Amino acid sequence: MAHEILRLAVSALQRNVLRSTLAALGIVIGVSAVVGMVTIGRGSNAKVKEQIDQLGMQLLSLRIGQDTRGGKGAQIEAKPFTHADVDAIRQFRSAQAVAPVASQPVRVVLRQSNWVASITGADNDFFIAKRWGLAAGRLFSGHEIQAGKNVCIVGATIHERLFGGSAAVGETIRVKTLPCEVIGVLRGRGQSGLSQDDDNIVVMPLTGYQRRIQGTMDIQSVNVLVRHDVDTSHMKERIEELMRERRGIAPGQADNFHLLEMRQVAEAMASTSRTLTALLTAIAAISLLVGGIGIMNIMLVSVADRTAEIGIRLAIGALPRQIKAEVLAEGVLLAVGGGLAGIVAGLALAAAARLWLRIPLVVDPATVVIAVAASCAIGLAFSYMPAARAAQLDPIEALSRE
Repeated sequence: MAHEILRLAVSALQRNVLRSTLAALGIVIGVSAVVGMVTIGRGSNAKVKEQIDQLGMQLLSLRIGQDTRGGKGAQIEAKPFTHADVDAIRQFRSAQAVAPVASQPVRVVLRQSNWVASITGADNDFFIAKRWGLAAGRLFSGHEIQAGKNVCIVGATIHERLFGGSAAVGETIRVKTLPCEVIGVLRGRGQSGLSQDDDNIVVMPLTGYQRRIQGTMDIQSVNVLVRHDVDTSHMKERIEELMRERRGIAPGQADNFHLLEMRQVAEAMASTSRTLTALLTAIAAISLLVGGIGIMNIMLVSVADRTAEIGIRLAIGALPRQIKAEVLAEGVLLAVGGGLAGIVAGLALAAAARLWLRIPLVVDPATVVIAVAASCAIGLAFSYMPAARAAQLDPIEALSRE
């Protein structure tokens, strides 16, 4: 019986291929949108997780001025940090690495090639705090840091832009007007969670940078890597108390510095990514509803066109439940066929987005199963009314309409 119903349903759909295709198109679009958005969202989450790992959950970033992220805080005049501030933070035993940082965008030149890069003055603690390894070369020596030698370590973007990916160690680039020997190349990290190219960087010894590039001994920020067995929130409170004391901030007075806890930044990034994925998926799911309405409309038209045929079959002994089952089967076949085509289209969309957004392709089998199940449910739900109407036809009345 089931085989016969399926055969009749397929035969009915084949009579008008164009109408059947248009009916399934809504489901194709809906399923492809949902599968595509979920897959892209999972890839984005994986990318965010990778960026979070790069940030380091135990990293604190001390910066001048108030935290104005999200529109909060106010712009107030704030003095930069000093080497004495850095030495005071280094007294905390909970600090695994304390890296003073100063930076500004400067054009770097190698023969006929040039590029604007973030020139950063720091010491070797910068690479420890950032958990940033070398692809080639070496770190600064103690003498180079102390004397502020004209040596530098370049990021992957600078390595590609100036050297075309060829050997860079031992070459000399010009930073502003300063010749600087390249002693190392950093491993590529790509775009950070703070929407900037981490690899577009040239790191010099802090003392040399301050004297020859910046012209002052100011320090703009301090990266603090907290030991794994220490709560970063507790360490954050201790550093804030220290800075308020050293910068002469009275009780009740607003801080002229702020301390970013990368754990909080990471959680905010992950939450934002999840929320955006859920929102896009919900919007895409609306198209499934539209596709279901399209199937119901087409099935109503199909039943109206076949009124005489249904009346004859009922008159010669076909049961109403058989007519109802056939119409339901037609709707389910349309929905499932559209769902399978939508899955393929959705995965193709996600694969194309992977190349554009530079995110991994993370396919969730559960999403595919849910998409097929949703297609079946939509086919049944939106075909029920046309099926019920077909089953309730009076044979005599149906034939008299013709």
